[in-house]
Amino acid sequence: MTDLINLRSDTQTLPTDEMLAAISSAPLGDDTYDEDPTVQKLEAMAASILGKEAALLVISGHMGNLASLMAHATPGDEIILDPESHIFYYEAGSMANIAGLMPMPVRAPGGMMDPAELKAAIRSKNLHYPAPRVLCLENTHNRSGGRVMPLGLHDELCSIAHERGMSVHLDGARIFNAAVQQAIPAADLVANADSIMFCLSKGLSCPLGSMIVGSKEFIHRADSCRKRLGGGMRQAGVIAACGIVALETMIDRLADDHKNARLLAEGLQDVPGLKIDMSTVETNMVYVDHTASGLSTGEMLARWRRAGVLGGGRPPHHVRLVTNRHHNADTVVDAVKRIKHAMEVSG
Repeated sequence: MTDLINLRSDTQTLPTDEMLAAISSAPLGDDTYDEDPTVQKLEAMAASILGKEAALLVISGHMGNLASLMAHATPGDEIILDPESHIFYYEAGSMANIAGLMPMPVRAPGGMMDPAELKAAIRSKNLHYPAPRVLCLENTHNRSGGRVMPLGLHDELCSIAHERGMSVHLDGARIFNAAVQQAIPAADLVANADSIMFCLSKGLSCPLGSMIVGSKEFIHRADSCRKRLGGGMRQAGVIAACGIVALETMIDRLADDHKNARLLAEGLQDVPGLKIDMSTVETNMVYVDHTASGLSTGEMLARWRRAGVLGGGRPPHHVRLVTNRHHNADTVVDAVKRIKHAMEVSG
């Protein structure tokens, strides 16, 4: 089937026509010498929109998270984080094998860390313990289905970390989804975080690139860490040009993705063999539990693909579906129809 409906991830988005036009007309310079005016404009915009002093363009969210941790901590230091977080689960162990940092996992069901458990995990100074330096949070929370961390909980966790002399880094890859869902300015959501990474790709639809934001001092350190990771760039304005368009035009429309994800979840929740916890469908992700089908995740994905729908595997029992700007209500209705058909046929 050639007309696949691709719900695998919002990383599948393509740049808009306006972005492609911006690339061709962007003034350029050597960013390693801080001479690319388009990069400078994007960094200023990113810092302003999140209420911080400065920002830094990086190639990927992974690089942004890693450079941030390196800027906050030194080898042997401890990083407290959720074992279901993207930083812990999907970033190839780079905090340990590149930055030399020690993860201290603290469970966070549904992406929501318990303040009491955080307090218990922060150990007092002891010769035998690594020094706790950074608390990592994630909003929206990928592996819980795009859940949004409430502002009150976020601020309480930040306060606990700060009281113990720790910095707070927020993996805000989809922070604008959280802001749109809660109808709160993104700057308010991150006010108490010391550093934030957000992606220009994903729902914002740029072909690549992420931003780190924080204080001027922090960004100065992160710039050095980016260089150590091989992230120095030359005429990076071709990336930044898309980012400028994204920040100007793509944030508010994320509400459409949320609406379509809800429509998708409602259409699938009564399909035999599938189960969806509707309380988790807050932004642009739908996690489908296929336990009752008796099929493996691989078998489920293959069946859906034959029906013309691409999803993302979350074995052993889930498939993740993610809406983006390339989907509308008609696309979602068609996807539901195809998945229902796939569940009705055998083999």
